[in-house]
Amino acid sequence: MPSNSNTPSNSKRNSNKNTSKNSKGVVIGALVAVAALLAGWLSQYAVGGGDGAGSGSRSGSGNATVEGRSDNTAAGDPALLKLARRSADDPFARGDKDAPVVMIEYADFGCSFCGKFARDTAPKLVNKYVDKGLLRIEWRNFPVFGKGSERAALASYAAGQQGRFWEFYEAVYADKGNEKSSFTTGHLHQLAEQAGVKDLDRFDRDRASGAARKLLAKDRAEAYGLGASATPAFLVNGQPIAGAQPDEVFTDAIERAAAAADKPARHGDRD
Repeated sequence: MPSNSNTPSNSKRNSNKNTSKNSKGVVIGALVAVAALLAGWLSQYAVGGGDGAGSGSRSGSGNATVEGRSDNTAAGDPALLKLARRSADDPFARGDKDAPVVMIEYADFGCSFCGKFARDTAPKLVNKYVDKGLLRIEWRNFPVFGKGSERAALASYAAGQQGRFWEFYEAVYADKGNEKSSFTTGHLHQLAEQAGVKDLDRFDRDRASGAARKLLAKDRAEAYGLGASATPAFLVNGQPIAGAQPDEVFTDAIERAAAAADKPARHGDRD
């Protein structure tokens, strides 16, 4: 006897199929949204003057800006906002873990444009926003210039284990001669001493550790997963900025993100 398509068992199967289709539709929709975000990130590099892996966008070009500049998008995409780790004991972050704005920096210690940002812009952002509790900066190692940059990234992890990451960061970027350096062991020891690292034996053990390589792989995968291919790259509450842009690009992004988080930024005279 032919089966009746309207029997309860068949209806249940049809309902399950519909539910499965709906679930797949939601997943596909989410993937499309993420793909659109990544396309926006990549186009940001194209507009900002980046010219391939390992190159920084040209500062002062006036072309690259923050993705999505309308106020209703200043809070950033929720998926990208979740990349902020907000750990109170993170040695690679500075600023209040509960600050309304988090800026994630993906950078290479051998990158000249990363150095420019570190010397020219970062100190102003720290003074104006980090020290006042408005901004938290989280570092991600994203070495794209080869083995030397990778050695420096691992060394920065080791410096962080002795609470001297940011001093190491400043020591590396203070000298333009470190750009695209091979970062030999002797050079890394000099930088560690400049940063105030006390135990060089531990420093060497830590930079050779599996934990150092694991975190480096995680940071690098995160950057590549976002579609980034050049340094420096930033997320300000989920909004991407490509390159060592003029100060006002960062201050504008931070203040807009703070306003979107319902915690008004402290407006001061821009330098």
